Order: sequence, then structure tokens, then C-alpha cells
Amino acid sequence: MTATDRAYKNARRFRRQLTPPELLLWARLRRGPVRIRRQHPIGPYVLDFYFAAGKLAIEVDGQVHGIGDQPERDRQRETWLKDNGIDVVRIAASEVLADPDSAAQSIVAACLDRGKPLHHSAALSGPPPHGYAAGRST
Repeated sequence: MTATDRAYKNARRFRRQLTPPELLLWARLRRGPVRIRRQHPIGPYVLDFYFAAGKLAIEVDGQVHGIGDQPERDRQRETWLKDNGIDVVRIAASEVLADPDSAAQSIVAACLDRGKPLHHSAALSGPPPHGYAAGRST
């Protein structure tokens, strides 16, 4: 499933303009035990974070997500993602701001429940096996 040109353009812009909660999470997720993409374009949408190996979208919801037509737009987006085999985990921006380490740990746990890590993290598992390269053991 490819992203629209508009989604690619928005994703590039969003990567340069992360919200404070997204920035706090990205600082903790970028070198973790799973490969998570930030501001990932897919179809007509841009996902806050995406774990491709487990087809899991992670959305950070600020206050705007409860205002006006945004809840309905979120439901439509989630339906589209589920119809395309992607599950969605939502985390409140206020939770991230209150305890970014715990929020990042819960995201990593959700990803690990869904699939294998895509890259090695010495902090969690020691040195890679002999011949380990780019996610493959030889």
C-alpha cells in the first residue's frame, strides 16, 4: 500500500515539526530494541509512529482529538488502517509529557508483543551474534 504524494509531503514537513510529546518519544524510541518509524506516510495518512514488522500504528493524541469533528475523523482513519491490516495504539499526549520513559516502554512492549525486533540493541540483549548484520544472522 503506497502513500499519496500529499502524505509524503506532509510526512517530511511533520518530521521537521514534531510536537513536544512526539519529540520526547522519538528521543527514547529511535535507538530502542525495535525499529519504529516516525511520521510515516501510508495511504492518505501520516502516522505519528509506525512499527512495520508488526503492522502497528502508534498515535499520540493531544487535546484536539476530542474537539469538533476530530473524533469522527480519527474513527475513519482507524477504520481505514484496520481495513489495511494495521492496528492502532493511541496514547494521550498528557501521558507522554507526564512520564515519557514509561510511555516509550509501553510502546516498545506493544511492538515486541507483535513482532521480532528489527535491529539489535546491546543495552537489552548483549553483543550481537557472530556474523550478525542488518537483522540477519549468518
